[in-house]
Amino acid sequence: MSIRRSSGLVGAVALALVLTGCGSSSDGGSDDTGKGRTRVFAADNGKIKIPADPKRVVATGYAVPVMIEAHAPLVGVSSWKRGEPMMSKKDLATYKKLPQVAGEQAAETNYEAVAEAEPDLIVIGVPAPVLGDIDVKRLESIAPVVAIGPTVPSAWREQSRRQADAAGALKQFDAVQKKYEAKADDLAKKYKDVLPQLKMGHVGAFGETAKGTFQREFGGSWGTNVAEDVGAKYYGKVKKKGPGSRSVSEYPSIEELPASLGKADAITYSVNADGSVPESVKYVMASKLWKNLPAVKAGKTFPIRYTEAATYGQAMQTLDAIDKSFAPLLNR
Repeated sequence: MSIRRSSGLVGAVALALVLTGCGSSSDGGSDDTGKGRTRVFAADNGKIKIPADPKRVVATGYAVPVMIEAHAPLVGVSSWKRGEPMMSKKDLATYKKLPQVAGEQAAETNYEAVAEAEPDLIVIGVPAPVLGDIDVKRLESIAPVVAIGPTVPSAWREQSRRQADAAGALKQFDAVQKKYEAKADDLAKKYKDVLPQLKMGHVGAFGETAKGTFQREFGGSWGTNVAEDVGAKYYGKVKKKGPGSRSVSEYPSIEELPASLGKADAITYSVNADGSVPESVKYVMASKLWKNLPAVKAGKTFPIRYTEAATYGQAMQTLDAIDKSFAPLLNR
């Protein structure tokens, strides 16, 4: 139940409510253990009454890896193949054992399978515009539905916390977040004398070679936001901002490469999880215009793996990849 980052997020609306409503209300049959109690949760689809302590959760889209990492009580998930390379062995095993109640696309929801899972909460992790591909009313007849989808790329931090909060799984979530922040702080200290002084640019993986374009990502985008946590400074901004990822990335023609990245002291670029270079990035690197950029001539180009990280656990791997890539800066 997913979308392509380069296209689906383009249509995503601006970040909706970030904070959740935490008011609890009795729903009958409540006792000291909290059984039967509910609370009102502020989601993208409104203020929804949900169980205060969900016991059977179905998750889709971006909520899938979040819920697995947070040890939420999952009984069904959508397919999330794009995230498999970033899952730990344990999380991947959990993911593969769970019943799949939806495919990669939002429209591929198996409502019968969702019903058979008997959830007491359904968390939909797709952008707001994609909700139109889902029969939310039908899902609501099965269990309360909260939609918490992506907007701007860097918002995965707030988004994932809201998803874990809805499922009552903040304890494990907060533990992983703490580890991430500690690691990011350590790396920021490690590179404090070299990284913040560099004016950086980033080439993303979603340029379209057939159209002769490349993806330039700015601060707060998929390829840059984790590196920013360790002190990287990405210069410039989108010329004409659009919704979602279009507010932090643009798609110039290859002829605009010198104008776009000519002032960069260093350039990072997205690579696949296995370290291979995507065709869209190869296209850029094969250009004479690329080879003549000052940063390229100076040997200051750095590949970054796991740029699609959307959970703190995944972003830990991004930090490791960034550390390995930036290590030569310390020897200059």
